[in-house]
Amino acid sequence: MTMRKYKLFTVLVPVCIIGGFEYIRHEFLLRYLTMEAGNFTITVITLLLSYLFASWMFTSMERSNEKILLSEARRAVFEERERLARELHDDLAQTLFFLNVKLRQGDIEEAKAAVSEIDNSLRQAIFNLRTPPEEGTSFGQRIHTYLDNWRLVTGIELQETVKITENSFSPNEEILLFGIMQEAFTNIRKHSMATDASFHLEDGNHHWRMHITDNGCGLQPNAKANAKSTTYGIDLMHKRAAELGATLELQSEQDAGTELIVQAERKVNS
Repeated sequence: MTMRKYKLFTVLVPVCIIGGFEYIRHEFLLRYLTMEAGNFTITVITLLLSYLFASWMFTSMERSNEKILLSEARRAVFEERERLARELHDDLAQTLFFLNVKLRQGDIEEAKAAVSEIDNSLRQAIFNLRTPPEEGTSFGQRIHTYLDNWRLVTGIELQETVKITENSFSPNEEILLFGIMQEAFTNIRKHSMATDASFHLEDGNHHWRMHITDNGCGLQPNAKANAKSTTYGIDLMHKRAAELGATLELQSEQDAGTELIVQAERKVNS
């Protein structure tokens, strides 16, 4: 039912109840009901019917809101899948081009590395796309599923801590935050050569914080291979953090791992 119909019901039902009873009382019941008894009766009838009507109306509105939230959650999942598909397409296109060049040059070792990269990308994409939209209604569950699959694909040890409540983030915030997390762990898988990583996400009353670390080789400023894709990924994370209204701190030293912190203050309504 639309909000317009709810509004019409809210306006018309009390009028019909009270006006109808008063009409019937004055036309047919004056000889049977005193003024005091009539006033008491209309009060009880109005209270009872108003309670029943309000219970029905708010139950219907809650169901409508649940459908809207479910629809938004599913939309968030499908938008994230579309983004993954675009990134997978771009990543595979670059890797296939690199593979073609190396094969022409007869560089078999580099070609093998490119094939391995394609295999890893496809495996990760398959894991990412396995989760049905219904499971996406829980942001914490989506995070756990992704990280668990990432751990299986990469073989990297992972410590995971997620302390958030239901509806901690809006669907749009979930998309952006999930995208930052995916980009960070994609970089760890592709470039870090790490053996351990950690993920922590906490949501408090006044702020939230996401903390990702690894024990890999750190950012390699002088490395030419994959430099463009790494820089693009970092820029993308900064862009998403800005859209979240959050700050992003990236600390990395050669052979000392990388640390990523994304956090923001909660807006308090005065």
